[in-house]
Amino acid sequence: MIALVTVAFLAASAVPPALQTARDLQDRAALQRIADESAAAAARAPKDADAQYRAALAASYQAEVALELRDKKLAEQAAERGIMAAEQAIALKPDVAEYYRVLGTLCGQVVPANVLMGLSYGKRAKDAIDQALAKDPKSPAAYMARGVGNYYLPAALGGGLELAVSDFRKALALDAKDADAWLWLGIALRKENKNAEARQAFSKSVELNPRRIWAKQQLDKTPAG
Repeated sequence: MIALVTVAFLAASAVPPALQTARDLQDRAALQRIADESAAAAARAPKDADAQYRAALAASYQAEVALELRDKKLAEQAAERGIMAAEQAIALKPDVAEYYRVLGTLCGQVVPANVLMGLSYGKRAKDAIDQALAKDPKSPAAYMARGVGNYYLPAALGGGLELAVSDFRKALALDAKDADAWLWLGIALRKENKNAEARQAFSKSVELNPRRIWAKQQLDKTPAG
């Protein structure tokens, strides 16, 4: 069973290059096209868990860029559409950790897009990420997703920057070449007013993924000291 789950995880976690590039370049038109095509493919194959996952993943990337560009309406719409696909993937294959990870990411993306939904979606995000880590305790992506959730969740509600930084470091301990984890580590460190350390993290993220516009922007806006 463990071997089968691992194979399924590896198959599911491969991000299509076109989707990765569209996210990195903040190409809204390409992201919309990929998200629509993935959703249509999922609709044609309702019993194909991987098709549902690909639709959910495309929606999460679209929501991610919408949040970067401060388009909260689009972020919420994309995340909501992705949530349905992720839930369908889980219903079909409930043992794949990555499916829970993307569901948790999508639920978490609703929170900054619509703060009124924060409590309900925040809990759903946490529950899904906990499931992902229970099924795969060595998933860098799951630790990173939990870190993003802790970044947005106040310490009084069980989150906070200290927990976020810890999660990002756990992700990097498992995969030191995770450009996204370096990026979010930098964001959390900057929030802690540790600008020199934040710049180091942003620089590492840009080194690993020089196409990522948002990472370059974070580096440029962070003071040297």
